[in-house]
Amino acid sequence: MTKITARDRAWGADRKGAGESPQLSFAAVTRTWGGPRAGAGRKPGVGRRNVPHAVRSTHWKTVPVHVTLRRAKGLPSLRSERLHEELREAVRDTRQVEGFRITHYTVQSDHVHMIVEAVDRTTLSAGLKSFAVRAARRLNTRVLGRRGSLWGDRHHRRELRSRRSVRNALVYVMSNHLKHHEWDAGLCDPCSSGPWFEGWMQDVPRPPEPSPVQDAETWLLRRGWHRDFFYIHLGELPLAVRPRAS
Repeated sequence: MTKITARDRAWGADRKGAGESPQLSFAAVTRTWGGPRAGAGRKPGVGRRNVPHAVRSTHWKTVPVHVTLRRAKGLPSLRSERLHEELREAVRDTRQVEGFRITHYTVQSDHVHMIVEAVDRTTLSAGLKSFAVRAARRLNTRVLGRRGSLWGDRHHRRELRSRRSVRNALVYVMSNHLKHHEWDAGLCDPCSSGPWFEGWMQDVPRPPEPSPVQDAETWLLRRGWHRDFFYIHLGELPLAVRPRAS
């Protein structure tokens, strides 16, 4: 039997079980910090999430790209006559970027859709940056009288690698105003490159001024999308808003 001294007694060693230290199993240990646990990490924000800052995928020059740019919050609708005119001229000015082409576009109240082509990933990024800067400079200085960013987030893009995906993207861009219930604009949206689009089933009067967009050079956008498929009908709804068959 171990003799308990006055010093041990002062530290409480004379109490029952004072010298014992029972070993706990790993299952009995409750984690109080670190590691995966319920409720850990940044909480998700309210509303639409920003485009994640991930490495962009490799781009091939034979593949068109569907691009979306969203304006910053608190700004007026981009579909107003003055704002759309400046955006259209920014599209036209982007012709100066060698190896980059905007072939189709549509302007909605808070975002812009475009279908573009580029010879490589570097040129694609440079062309989109050129358009974003030109549009911001035109709108801020000529219409809005402000400084600061026009765009609220980095662009979102999706590679269109098949004929069907290209046709679906064309319908989505050409008829995007119908998706957002802009019925007063008519079936051919004036705030888009639709009046110059040559893939309509019907005859659409072509404006007298030159087209702001460039002719496509990839096979998918020139002829592949309507080979074995129909041209686009005025008023054809994007897949996202078509009524589902019961």
